[in-house]
Amino acid sequence: GLLGMSALKDQAAYFYAPADVARKGIPLDQAVRIGGMVREGSIRRAEDGVTIDFIVEDETDATIPVRFTGIVPDLFKEGSGVVAEGRFLPSGLFVASEILAKQDENYMPPELAGDKHKSETLE
Repeated sequence: GLLGMSALKDQAAYFYAPADVARKGIPLDQAVRIGGMVREGSIRRAEDGVTIDFIVEDETDATIPVRFTGIVPDLFKEGSGVVAEGRFLPSGLFVASEILAKQDENYMPPELAGDKHKSETLE
């Protein structure tokens, strides 16, 4: 049991909002998750075609600059919710190893949205 708990501890990632980082400082040398909204106008794509830089913000206007290399989820876009897992550099840049886009409560898959639209026009 102790060995299992030790392994889980190594895999655990703490969650931080931008305001938490602003208040508590940058957690270095550990895997963490950050979450918030992708700031409008902040996504920049590098020439390599797979690296992006963007800013995560929260309702307090605190921000975290993020860099990710890889393929982002389809729901990832400016103004949407995001959770990123990775590590902070001493400079304050968060280097994400994984990006999870969050859908809002109004999300509807395109297939269903089309059917809903059809049923509304028939009524």
